[in-house]
Amino acid sequence: MVQRGADTQRKLVETAIALFASRWYSSISVAEICRAAELSNGVFYRYFPNKEAIFFHILDDVIVRIAAALERTEGGAIEERIRSMTEILVSFSAEHPDLITVFREGQYRYFEYERRLTETYRRILSKTLGRPAGVAEYLVGIGGPRFAAVRSALQGVNISTAALADMAANGLFPGLDWDPERVFGITIAPPAIRLEESSRDRLMKAGKRLFGERGFHAVNIHEVTDAAGLSVGAFYKHFDSKESFFREQIASAGKEVRHFIASNLTPGLNRLEEEMQGMFLFGVYLSLDRWCYNIAREGEFVALPTVKEYYAAFKRGYERLGAAGMDQEAVASDPLYLDSAAEFMMGLSHYYGLEVAFDESPHNARAIVEGVGEYLSHGLARRS
Repeated sequence: MVQRGADTQRKLVETAIALFASRWYSSISVAEICRAAELSNGVFYRYFPNKEAIFFHILDDVIVRIAAALERTEGGAIEERIRSMTEILVSFSAEHPDLITVFREGQYRYFEYERRLTETYRRILSKTLGRPAGVAEYLVGIGGPRFAAVRSALQGVNISTAALADMAANGLFPGLDWDPERVFGITIAPPAIRLEESSRDRLMKAGKRLFGERGFHAVNIHEVTDAAGLSVGAFYKHFDSKESFFREQIASAGKEVRHFIASNLTPGLNRLEEEMQGMFLFGVYLSLDRWCYNIAREGEFVALPTVKEYYAAFKRGYERLGAAGMDQEAVASDPLYLDSAAEFMMGLSHYYGLEVAFDESPHNARAIVEGVGEYLSHGLARRS
């Protein structure tokens, strides 16, 4: 009987993972999980009191599995251990895309799970480095490779695990100096405010807030038009459907954040200073408008092609800068080095954004970026 119960629970969990990985959490019901598992609703409630409970069970299990995998990190020198850890990160995402997909939703819906996973990563990284790993160490040693690994597993981007490990261990811009005053001594112009908004602008503004607060599936067109003070007919003058409206929200969010960074970036910075200032500005933007991140995350389930373009537009910005300031020998020896570098840098900003905006700790922003800058110049292995 005990084994049969364990098998039944496992079937429910595996079915829930498959459903949550294919669609947004809000669109899945307990009844649907039971139908897919070919079990009754009553059986479900013997093991879980509600849908949230089985979701938490999955998130807990993902953290346990990642921790167990990373405990296998090995190697004598720090650089070898960083390489081993990076290989495990990339392999885990490639082998468990469904779990990674579910956790990506969980980290935004229930941020405490992202905090717990971050603590796990920092504990393993501390053992790998032989010293305490702070936020800057985490971003460089885990954040960059983690983002690249997820993008490779879920969106098919090409990366080099060896290149990612080298960036973390030895620095992406080895030996390049930076000036704190040039990076942080800036006056930031906030996003422009329209005094006279068109009906389309009002719909976009209302939609961003509602989608950001409650999610795509929980919001209907009537609520958007009511919030904008417009009729449903006005909505359909500009958008074909809620889906097309949401896609426009994703594209708009990407354009707005890129424009904010570009318009505030100081001319004449070297490549490292530019990356540091861009990261800092990204955090500032998220503190002003956090809904753009929620919309982009949910878009992975609702409008994946649009989200791919969202990231592709950021990546093109890195590609235009080329290999300036990087280890030219490393670039020449690995055809995927530049692609991996772009993913690595996007990962730094992505998880930095979580630290300073979603964790509500913007007062730490400068110290974090300064630490990241030092490791981008000297590497985690070289600062042991």
